[in-house]
Amino acid sequence: MRLLAAVLGAFMIFMVLWESFETIVFPRRVTRRFRLTRLFYRNAWRTFLAIVSFAVPKKQRETFLSFFGPLSLLLLLSVWAIGMMTGFALLHWADGSAVQSNQNPPGFFTDLYLSGTNFFTLGLGDVTPRSPVAKTLTVVEAGMGLGFLALIISYLPALNQSFQRREISISLLDARAGSPPSAAEILRRHNREHGLEALRVLLHEWELWAAELLESHLSYPVLAYFRSQHDNQSWLSALTAILDTSALVMVGVEGACARQAELTFAMARHAVVDLSIVFRRSPRQPDHDRLPPEILADLRTSLTAAGHRLHDGHDAEEKLMELRRMYEPYAHSLSSYFHMALPPWVPRSDRADNWQMSAWERSSTVRKTMKEIEEDRHF
Repeated sequence: MRLLAAVLGAFMIFMVLWESFETIVFPRRVTRRFRLTRLFYRNAWRTFLAIVSFAVPKKQRETFLSFFGPLSLLLLLSVWAIGMMTGFALLHWADGSAVQSNQNPPGFFTDLYLSGTNFFTLGLGDVTPRSPVAKTLTVVEAGMGLGFLALIISYLPALNQSFQRREISISLLDARAGSPPSAAEILRRHNREHGLEALRVLLHEWELWAAELLESHLSYPVLAYFRSQHDNQSWLSALTAILDTSALVMVGVEGACARQAELTFAMARHAVVDLSIVFRRSPRQPDHDRLPPEILADLRTSLTAAGHRLHDGHDAEEKLMELRRMYEPYAHSLSSYFHMALPPWVPRSDRADNWQMSAWERSSTVRKTMKEIEEDRHF
């Protein structure tokens, strides 16, 4: 029995160390099929989502879902700490509970208490090891506990910096693509003098953003659960809107930067596919077409009114459909998993941007002022 406890304790310690190494230190995507961290997140997210869907009104669900990322991270670190302490307690118990206690008799719970004080380096002294094995375990666990805390301290700032860099670009997209972002708005808002050059620069910046998103979210998948500041924004909707825009330019927007659109499309598509693999989300066709014929007709009308001409004809539509099939099933699968809505191709006409809305002023007044400014620029 004690041999089994020793094997189980050593296995628990090894698994926690290996999981923490892969999650925090290892910079590449982990291809191992069974991972405790992945199992933890999959079950914790499903449970949390079920609770929120049942107990929280629909209008407030996005706010509560935003709690999951930070809370799950703290819970995962707690699970690792408990696993380490339990593993060392089992080793102490397998050694015959060779400890001296002023109050409690030797046993597993005394060993667990000793393990906890060692792991967090409290050094209370009311329970002390007696045998050479127990003393060695005490020193090793104290060193691991100190290293574990140092690893967490270095891990959290890296997460926060990656999250901030991701969200800065999403916030900047608000005035360039609407809220939520859409391909039609991106093209419409780049219809002035030197607008196509500005569009090329924007697509180049988002090529870099997609590359950084891919690298950061492969190294730290927990970042995908961290949601944006506004309910109508998310990393997934921004990524999909950029893919939509790149697809339109590749199909043929006269005078636009087709080569840069190809590069941005390739990088963004790479990101959405690899993230689907990380979260084991197989591609799924959406239940409803995001771009039915009537919406495509509205899109052409909107672009024509903005001064852009989208190539038409059967070949252009087939090419656009082919490009959409390359990323929409993956985006839809991630949307269903994370409960993040995909952006529309054409925005609602009465929809204000996030920067135009506040609790202290009427957004309609701001929209009217901005419309007057736009009309003045045309004269």
